[in-house]
This record gives sequence, C-alpha cells and structure tokens, in this order.
Amino acid sequence: MPDSPVPRPAPPLLVDGQELRVDNRVFRVRVSARRGTLGLTVERDGSLTLRAPSECGVERAESFVRGSQHWIDDKMRRRDALRPVHPAREFIDGETYRYLGREYRLLLVDDPGSSVRLSAGRLRLDKNVAMDAHAARRAITTWYRRVGLDWARGRLQPWAARMDVAEPTVAVRDVGRRWGVYRTGGEGEGNGQVALHWAVFQLPAQLVDYVIAHELAHIRVAGHCPEYWRLLRRAMPECERLKAELDEMGRRIWLGDLASRPHGN
Repeated sequence: MPDSPVPRPAPPLLVDGQELRVDNRVFRVRVSARRGTLGLTVERDGSLTLRAPSECGVERAESFVRGSQHWIDDKMRRRDALRPVHPAREFIDGETYRYLGREYRLLLVDDPGSSVRLSAGRLRLDKNVAMDAHAARRAITTWYRRVGLDWARGRLQPWAARMDVAEPTVAVRDVGRRWGVYRTGGEGEGNGQVALHWAVFQLPAQLVDYVIAHELAHIRVAGHCPEYWRLLRRAMPECERLKAELDEMGRRIWLGDLASRPHGN
C-alpha cells in the first residue's frame, strides 16, 4: 500500500503588529478585516507601514513589497525633499503663533491663574507660566485643543453628510506623527471617532477641512487604495492640491518643540 502524502505546512500569515523585513527595509504590519488589498504608507517619521487584509500570507506580502520598490523609493525621495523644519518655541513676548492660518503675536500678561486666550488680536499668556517652558507648552497646546475642538464640531457634520457616512465623534489631542486618525467604534461605541492633532489648527481652514474629510473617508475605505481616493475626490475635487499644500505647510508648523533657553535670567 503506498504511503500517504505528507501534508505541506500551511504558509505563514501576517500578524498585526509584527515587523516584516524585506530587502533591508523594515515594515510595520497592520492587518485589518476591512481591507481587501495590500497597501503601503511612508509615515511622516520615515517609517514604513504595510497594511494587509486578514489571512494574508507572508510570501504574498513580500512579493507585493518587492513590486512596489520604485513607488517606495519615489516617496522616500519626496519625503527627503519635504523634510520637516518645525520651529521650537521660547514663549517670549511677540513670538508668533498661528490659528486657522492667521498669525497672532504672544502677549505676556500679569494675570495669575488665567488660561490662554485670544483677545484683541493677541494670544495672551500669563508671564509667570511663560517662565516654565513645559508649563507654557501645556497651556498653549490646551488652548489649541479647546478652540480646535469647538471649531471641528461645527465642520464634522457637513463633511460627513457630503461623504454620505455616519457622523463619528471628534476629539483633539496629540496623535503623534499624524494629522488625524479614525478609530472604528466597537459594540455600543457608536460610529467611531476622528481624532485631530491639536497642531493642525495652525493651518488654514481649508487644510483642516482636508484632514477631516481625509479621515471621514476611512469610514468607508480602510487604506489609501484607488477606491479611497475616488471617494475623497468626489467629496473634495481639489483634494490632491490640498494634500500637496498640507505636505508643504505642515512641515513648518509648531508641533510642541521647546527652544533651549534658560528662563528667568
């Protein structure tokens, strides 16, 4: 009686969160059941993310990455050309801060216990808080979060309606190296949440709208495949131009870095 054939082991599958090394490049893997295709992202910090559907084999992913080398090289060159030149802040009188594209100068005031506020064309900060760079940073970023959230709440519903998606909740916080993120809602959590980086509110309003629409499109499409861009383009025909403006202007806005200077001398 002939021997039964030995079954071949199942090919290895990608696991969410793993690192995949292909030809001296390392990719952070993100697996989503909502995806149907593989996709690549060059993050703002230069790291590489591979987005994959469930049950995607490692061999398939490696083949996709190798077939995308020219795309990756082009994106990396473009990133180098647009290398961030984010300023640092000293929290001194007359320093310039932006809100929705307009510039406002900092005015240090003798007003203990008061929060940062925009008044008479000046951004007002208590001078005692300004002496501690970390406290001043917290105070100003808290102001951006507060006024940004108020502004974004009025913009989310119109864009959700235009894109024919359910309106999620919105939050403003530090989201690392992204301008915004969309998180799906679990059971009993509603329609998910769009979180916007507080720093995005330094940009002109049309670019903040672009970030909002960009994240809302992810309610329908998880990655940045052609279907995603078709959806975004229908709601925002000028999205490619706005993306280019965001790439250029975004590298020049304050992300919270502190200048090295002694305070109180």
